[in-house]
Amino acid sequence: MDAALVQTQIAAIAADFAKDRRARQVRRELDPADFERLRDAGFLLTGVPTAMGGLWSDPAHSTRMVAELLRTLAHGDASVALVSAMHPAVLSFWLATPQAPGPFTDAWAAQQLEVSRAAQHGAWWGTITSEPGSGGDVAQTRAVAQPGPDSTGYRISGDKHFGSGSGVTSFMVTSAVPAGATEPDWFYFDVRGVPWDGSRGMQLVAPWDGHGMPATQSHGFRFTDFPATRFAWEGDWRGPAAASGPFIACVFTAVVVGIVEAALETARRQLAPRHDGLRVYEQVEWARAEQEGWLIQQAYEGMLRAVEGDGPALLDALRGKTAIAELAESVTGRICHVFGGGTYARQSPFGCWFEDVRALGFLRPPWGLAYDRLIAESWARSE
Repeated sequence: MDAALVQTQIAAIAADFAKDRRARQVRRELDPADFERLRDAGFLLTGVPTAMGGLWSDPAHSTRMVAELLRTLAHGDASVALVSAMHPAVLSFWLATPQAPGPFTDAWAAQQLEVSRAAQHGAWWGTITSEPGSGGDVAQTRAVAQPGPDSTGYRISGDKHFGSGSGVTSFMVTSAVPAGATEPDWFYFDVRGVPWDGSRGMQLVAPWDGHGMPATQSHGFRFTDFPATRFAWEGDWRGPAAASGPFIACVFTAVVVGIVEAALETARRQLAPRHDGLRVYEQVEWARAEQEGWLIQQAYEGMLRAVEGDGPALLDALRGKTAIAELAESVTGRICHVFGGGTYARQSPFGCWFEDVRALGFLRPPWGLAYDRLIAESWARSE
């Protein structure tokens, strides 16, 4: 299955989702059938290398392709698109770093093969890294990883939230501090068939009830001695994440871009028959919404070109992601101003889109941490 075929099939699925938009925007849970369709359409191959029959080659050649799939999917269902974005984002930890330094080289290569095979065979990957009180910062994790009884794995205890795709994902990446260490490290859980009553160490403590992205099932859980596999590149949690950073920024941003496009397209269709009757304020707000939508397109393209270029791309990716997050909130807010009080209801697509893009500003990552990273990378680039 090649990228063009997958894109065509994802576009058809997104169009089907859009036909049922009103019902989808008010629902509070995911439908596993949606993810079966995406699997059958080849989406999971975004986490499988081309050498294994997948779609991934490297960040420079794969970022645009994956981002466009998610941008397209967001036109149909924002929550499904966000959960789907976690799959290639998480697997890029391995895929974007083809080789780890010694003494982890061989173990890393074996683990790359293992996780890619899981995706190839139908496993959805997600993440449940954030913790209450951490502000989204991995370095602030308080979860503890103890060596398992058979010395082949770990047992993690701690509270985690924003587990997007809970109940749909097969594996979830997380972070914890290994016993005796001072820095956190990366791990992943196998959550297939695990009950949420705590009987096997995974207890649902905070069902997702967010105003935006309401159907992502981004639940909070308490883990108690729950089995986990440690990343094969041990002791350097920043290492596996470094090469994947620009890619992850692009794929999450693509979801926002798709939402804004859907909102602008829908608004234009509804306003066109009566555009001559708009009040002056409404005309100005609409003009500004279109202008900011254009800026979003330019920033998004700039992010992709940065990743496709030869130089460092992280700063450009972070700048684009942050700018688009702010502009998206402004665009969808202006559209709500134009349509007025009718958007202040769950039955309005525009009010739902407004909350969806605001949710990403809070969660991917929180604004404070986002600007910390942006400023730190800016000074690092200038040194």
